[in-house]
Amino acid sequence: MAQITLGSTWITTDCNGFGALPIQRVNMETAVKILRKAYEGGMTFFDTSRVYSDSEEKIGRAFEGTREKIFIATKTRATTPEEFRKDLETSLSTMKTDYIDIYQFHWPNVCYRPGDGTGMYECMLEAKKQGNIRHIGLTNHRLDVALECVDSGLYETLQYPFNYLSSEKEIELVEKCKDADMGFIAMKALSGGLITNSAAAYAFMTQFDNVLPIWGIQRETELDEFLGYKDNPPQLTDERKAFIEKEKQELTGDFCRGCGYCMPCPAGIEINLCARMSHLIRRSPSEDWLTPKAQEMMKKVEGCLECGECKSKCPYGLDAQELLKKNYEDYEKILAGEVKIN
Repeated sequence: MAQITLGSTWITTDCNGFGALPIQRVNMETAVKILRKAYEGGMTFFDTSRVYSDSEEKIGRAFEGTREKIFIATKTRATTPEEFRKDLETSLSTMKTDYIDIYQFHWPNVCYRPGDGTGMYECMLEAKKQGNIRHIGLTNHRLDVALECVDSGLYETLQYPFNYLSSEKEIELVEKCKDADMGFIAMKALSGGLITNSAAAYAFMTQFDNVLPIWGIQRETELDEFLGYKDNPPQLTDERKAFIEKEKQELTGDFCRGCGYCMPCPAGIEINLCARMSHLIRRSPSEDWLTPKAQEMMKKVEGCLECGECKSKCPYGLDAQELLKKNYEDYEKILAGEVKIN
């Protein structure tokens, strides 16, 4: 099985990372079963966050007694030293461990530095000195913040959206991390569900020997797909290259990536789903998005306050209000049978 080394951390792991956000949606027994099966199948890197409800608890339950055989990365959304210390203590306790391999600032709006007055980077250094964390990282969706953090030399890993829909600027970011000996963890490797061909997604990643993709998994069938690539990894053939190019023409540009930076919405709209419903409903089982619950979710778009908050917070500069409107109109036509979907 191919291995990836995350820059100067010297963490070397299977090239399939386990993204543990989705396991918050399944019960404890199912989650533990999936996590253990992932480990038994060769996965050793597990990424979670303090804000993923009970995801950390499930990881703690699954790997009690085998902690030293895996790598755990988690995150904090803290913006004060007090919140940071509370989050770290909770994560350690919940995951039944005395150390975290990579502790990441989760979507910071700035590049935290020593002496910047926030005390946040000093918290990381203190935690590392005490042995509670081993490496300092961050996650982000803002290219400017990500680039500043790479240039700072203060961070050992960067987690950033990366997949075959990524732009040249994002590919340059990957290369910049490699030059800086900084580990690159690829979140949104399936673009939040828009990419449905895992073999093509996997094959694309094989071009980058410094990129560790983390696949969001909540079902055994999804896990089996990636474990199945252990002995027969998909190759980036000419046929797959042509497929990827076709996908890029359809999906790049003015579409919601589902990052959630625009949330929360004051009108209670789930913008990161509603603003890309047209793509989701056509690229995944449509019945999942036509349930009464899904219809109720989309109905909230009618209550948009047109406050402009979502547009101002979008790191991709999208007009989220306009995307909500277009997606809602399309959805209503689908419900009425005016537009046919496969």
